[in-house]
Amino acid sequence: MATNLVNLETVSKVYGTRALLDGISLGVNEGDRIGVVGRNGDGKTTLIRMLAKLEEADQGRVTHSGGLRLGVLTQHDSLDPAATVRHEVIGDLADHGWAGNARIRDVLTGLFGGLDLPGFGQGLDTVIGPLSCGERRRIGLAKLLIGEPELIVLDEPTNHLDVEGISWLAGHLRARRSALVVVTHDRWFLDQVCTRMWDVQRGQVHEYEGGYSDYVFARAERERIAATEEAKRQNLMRKELAWLRRGAPARTSKLRFRIEAANALIADVPPPRDTAELMKFANSRLGKTVFDLEDVTIQAGPKTLLKHLTWQLGPGDRIGLVGVNGAGKTSLLRAMDRAARTEGEEQPAAGRIAVGKTVRLAYLSQEVAELDPTWRVLQAVEQVRQRVDLGKGREMTASQLCEHFGCAKEKQWTPVGDLSGGERRRLQILRLLMDEPNVLFLDEPTNDLDIETLTQLEDLLDGWPGSLVVISHDRYFIERTTDRVLALLGDATLRMLPRGVDEYLERRQRTRASTAAPAAPAGPAAGAGTSDKNRPREKSAGESRAAQKELQRIERRLDKISEQETTLHAQIAERATDFERVAELDGKLRELSGERDEMESRWLELADDA
Repeated sequence: MATNLVNLETVSKVYGTRALLDGISLGVNEGDRIGVVGRNGDGKTTLIRMLAKLEEADQGRVTHSGGLRLGVLTQHDSLDPAATVRHEVIGDLADHGWAGNARIRDVLTGLFGGLDLPGFGQGLDTVIGPLSCGERRRIGLAKLLIGEPELIVLDEPTNHLDVEGISWLAGHLRARRSALVVVTHDRWFLDQVCTRMWDVQRGQVHEYEGGYSDYVFARAERERIAATEEAKRQNLMRKELAWLRRGAPARTSKLRFRIEAANALIADVPPPRDTAELMKFANSRLGKTVFDLEDVTIQAGPKTLLKHLTWQLGPGDRIGLVGVNGAGKTSLLRAMDRAARTEGEEQPAAGRIAVGKTVRLAYLSQEVAELDPTWRVLQAVEQVRQRVDLGKGREMTASQLCEHFGCAKEKQWTPVGDLSGGERRRLQILRLLMDEPNVLFLDEPTNDLDIETLTQLEDLLDGWPGSLVVISHDRYFIERTTDRVLALLGDATLRMLPRGVDEYLERRQRTRASTAAPAAPAGPAAGAGTSDKNRPREKSAGESRAAQKELQRIERRLDKISEQETTLHAQIAERATDFERVAELDGKLRELSGERDEMESRWLELADDA
């Protein structure tokens, strides 16, 4: 019988007048791998913080087994900014000590791409203070995984990880004997790692056996029998079921209840998208030309990201774009966006981007656009448009679209300044869709969104007729919303991947294996046959110091640019009715954006050479 590690007995937590958790009783045993899901604000993070005794319950009791070794990754790290990566991750272990430890080598390679931490200016001796949030998060995760906790508690561990990093983390956690409790919106990750699910809803926690796929089946069956949810949400859940059942066999795990019941539940559900019908409608809205790229070269400062690219985005195309960090995914979308906004006048460094005359492009960037904090949610949406045509006779008012995205009528009168990061992201997507675009560029649209909102967005995109390009590290979202996957593998070319993300991971694994530098044998002959590329240590100490100084200078400048952009966004919001001033401020924003792109590219160049 498995040993009990943590018990929650009739635990309650109240914020203001709202009972976030009400009389919850749960347990975590040895070997459990539990995924925690639920809407933003329903108490997922509060639940795991109380489970880890980082937060006190108002009522009830939380009990840990004697001497429990607990490892916790919260959304805000507690790393010492004055310490080095070595001090935080490796501690006092000598080089021969940690280098001989298979777990430490696996963690450093999986999270950082190598034992020498490529991308960090001074490797393990890099000071933590100036690092970005994503880099600090990887350090915190590495520190936790190198230890040997009996129970690992993770809050959004896939944030700031790319597709490869998420795939590695899933395999690493599956291979560990530690129990696991994880909060994440990454559905592929949940399916790969978890054997139980906790669904936090309206103060209660519902338990399910199996991973995310099993949870979707079981929850839909429970709701069908109980008939407690409104028809709209039930239909949405049934559509999600249909997608899961028709997906690749590896997507689902062994079901814990009668498969016949699940099949009956989705027997009359059509495919998620009528591709032929949407393509026909997209042709009528867009014509034959959307974006044509001919012999295009895209640069960021002195670095060439893409060269001699010839590619066509056609009407109704749904493209998922994956690739290594810094390969040019965002730069490609920005170049196409600039060509569309300037009606083809602003072109890349070489080649030409032709834009269709009927293209109405909406570009969701990674940065949440600043909105006037005094606006109400509904007011912010209605300022774009009162009603939106979704195609095929479907029309929604601004208020209905807000409700479709999980914003109840009473919430629609909330000031924008009171919204969480996820709610602002949701509002940003809403405003884009209200403008009735026929081409959508979505750059990391899943950031800060909970699973329920993601399924609602996917449902909306299912019936949206137009061309779509998605950049995302959430492979489930890419597979669910797109029909083809293209990849930037860091060699300045764009490749089509018939087998999608799985093929991308296989290609990246082969690339890493082929470029791994073999241990050079002793003797002058060996040195003569070794390329400079495989001998980065030969750089002089003076050159290394100069590169490190330039890296630090660039990081300081990037921080200042970020502050200036925040100030300009605030000024634009204040002077929204002064069009001349807004245009002037927007020009300054564009200049800063261009400088930031150049700085980031130079930073990547220096980090690669360091």
